[in-house]
Amino acid sequence: MLALRLTHGAQPAVQLRRLLVAAASAGTGFLLLCALGYAMSHDSPAASLLRLAWCAPPLAATVHFAVAVARTDPGTRPRPGLAAIGLGPARLMAVSATTTALSCTLGSTLALLVFLHLRGDLTGMPFDGAAAEFLAAGSPLPLPATLTLLTLVPAIASLMVALTLRPRELGPTAAAQGTGRAYVRFGAYGRPGPRETFGAYGRFGTHLRRGERGNAHANGRRQPEGGTPQAGDPARRPDPTTDNPPADWTEAVADPAPATDSGRARPLAPRKPPAGLPWGIAVLAGGLAVEAYAGRAATGTAVAMAAALPTGPAGVVVGWLLTALGLALAAPGLTHLCGRLLQTARPGALRLLAGRVLMEEAVRIGRPLGIVCAVTSAVYAMAPLSGNAATPPFGPLTTLGVTLVTGCTVATLLTAAVEAKHARADTTAALLRLGAPTAMLRSAAALRVGILLAFFGPLTLIVAQLAALPLAR
Repeated sequence: MLALRLTHGAQPAVQLRRLLVAAASAGTGFLLLCALGYAMSHDSPAASLLRLAWCAPPLAATVHFAVAVARTDPGTRPRPGLAAIGLGPARLMAVSATTTALSCTLGSTLALLVFLHLRGDLTGMPFDGAAAEFLAAGSPLPLPATLTLLTLVPAIASLMVALTLRPRELGPTAAAQGTGRAYVRFGAYGRPGPRETFGAYGRFGTHLRRGERGNAHANGRRQPEGGTPQAGDPARRPDPTTDNPPADWTEAVADPAPATDSGRARPLAPRKPPAGLPWGIAVLAGGLAVEAYAGRAATGTAVAMAAALPTGPAGVVVGWLLTALGLALAAPGLTHLCGRLLQTARPGALRLLAGRVLMEEAVRIGRPLGIVCAVTSAVYAMAPLSGNAATPPFGPLTTLGVTLVTGCTVATLLTAAVEAKHARADTTAALLRLGAPTAMLRSAAALRVGILLAFFGPLTLIVAQLAALPLAR
């Protein structure tokens, strides 16, 4: 009931994303049901199993998009009011998984209605029984197989949402050192400050005795014998967020020191480059090598499905999968590299801000961007097959599958951009309070988009050309 209330009371943008998830689930469910209809009308288990296997890319793209939408859902973020009535992160994670299951179930129901309508089981609308022969209209539809295929998308999507958004607690050692990661917002990571025990702050003299034991440092300075520094003591420095704010807002952007107070906006400090760049490059090179070898040998088993899917050696398909995996692994590191390139050669405030944001959001933006590049290169490599006389033209199912994969990956990238914008909302608000012009922030966003297009556009074309070479022979 709570999931239904949160779904009904969401904003129009959130409702639009949920409807897109339902549409993607409907398309994937329809492809799965078409594979079932082909298996019922043809006595070829190998071809039927291969048709079902080709539904895996749309299924993976739909689940990935559903997880991205669940991460950006503002209705299921932990709030103090909800936590007070017992709705903590674990309960809200279950609500988010339930909301995702409802959206995907709506799409699967729509796919079943369209499938039955094209079979001719439902009448009274246009195109009654338009695909009766292809979908085995003369045979009764097996209910267990139909329900199993229709529940694949809701079950897998809700499970992945629950695994992705599950609350992560700090261990005792990490919590004591303050080096672990924990949830700050629902679906976003952060570094919390060291926690204090119950009543430690209000205990009389606790903050004074910390600096007296063994001449220890308290708050980054040495305490005098009296405990509290005097007014004229040079060791007393004003708080940069309250007493003496920086004269220029660019100092807040360039300061790499992290903030320890969870209430302050964390500066855009440069992060370490993601560790997947060398592995991604190696897997990408291996995939291209497998494609070249398969295209030269041309002795592998042909992966052909007439009027539905492309034809080619099995090694080429394996090479495409390795290439896509390599791009997805290397894209976060390449995004981090783009941020570093923006800050080279005496950067100004604009390039410094754009580069720091790219370095900070390299993992969140880089992974969907790499998947988009992989899908674009695969579509570009498959395009010459449609005009080849030796292979049949692409059918409607192929068009639907390609549209689903492309649309879901692009929508996932846009959703990740929205999530990144929400994650740095505190930093943006702090920059605006310090006097940063709004036009500067928009120019920095345009600069980030421009350098990503300038870097990943030629890379995608190069990979696509190399992937299309084995099929052009």
